[in-house]
Amino acid sequence: MKKPSTNQIINRRARFDYSLGQEIITGISLTGPEVRAARDAHVQLKGSFVTIRDNELWLNNASFSIKNNDKNAKSNRTIDTRARKLLAKRKEIDKLQSEKTSGMSIVPIKLLNGGKYIKLVIALGKGKKEYDKRETIKRRDQNRETLRTLKNYR
Repeated sequence: MKKPSTNQIINRRARFDYSLGQEIITGISLTGPEVRAARDAHVQLKGSFVTIRDNELWLNNASFSIKNNDKNAKSNRTIDTRARKLLAKRKEIDKLQSEKTSGMSIVPIKLLNGGKYIKLVIALGKGKKEYDKRETIKRRDQNRETLRTLKNYR
């Protein structure tokens, strides 16, 4: 019996570039080939962002590697980066819009495709400065060193 997969596509760069706040789970409007690409984990969220147009959320610059049906095509996949509509409640959109005017960015964190629907987790983030990024790298290296020394003492 096959286990249901709990696939997640994580935007690791977002946690490095932004100090993140509140997370919101939204739906995403996709076509059939895009759903297949998401289920096969052929999606790249690096460099993508969320905008608000006409009181609607839109995911921009997310790369979906869509499989071609043409047998004569040289490559089997094409990359589609068009804007995709996100499905959220009006209260959530209004709250995000008010936070966005105060200098925050809306960043996609991960794409969830384990269940029946494909969901996108977005978060409010404030961009980190270069010295904040260096501090994050330094803290990560220190944690790695302490874990390594603890492992040797066991």
